[in-house]
Amino acid sequence: MGIISFIVLGLIAGAIAKTVWKRDEPGGVLGTLLVGVAGALLGGVIASAAGLGDLGSFFSLGTWLIAIGGALVFLFVFDLVARRADRGHPATG
Repeated sequence: MGIISFIVLGLIAGAIAKTVWKRDEPGGVLGTLLVGVAGALLGGVIASAAGLGDLGSFFSLGTWLIAIGGALVFLFVFDLVARRADRGHPATG
């Protein structure tokens, strides 16, 4: 899969993951792209390590499920880190 295909996959996978996640995550389109691409990479690494598959073909259902799943894992970890950081800093006002 080429770099343009991977970016498009990441953008769409990130948008789907953010829709499923249903939390108010900052970032807009660029944030969605970064979440999707990072999630696709994470999902690809996890799936390859577990022997479940890889990010092969743009039109493969497995590729999309891996990318969306990775983006969801990325959002979950991001949310945990953000909540921990919020607890460590008292609100000013």
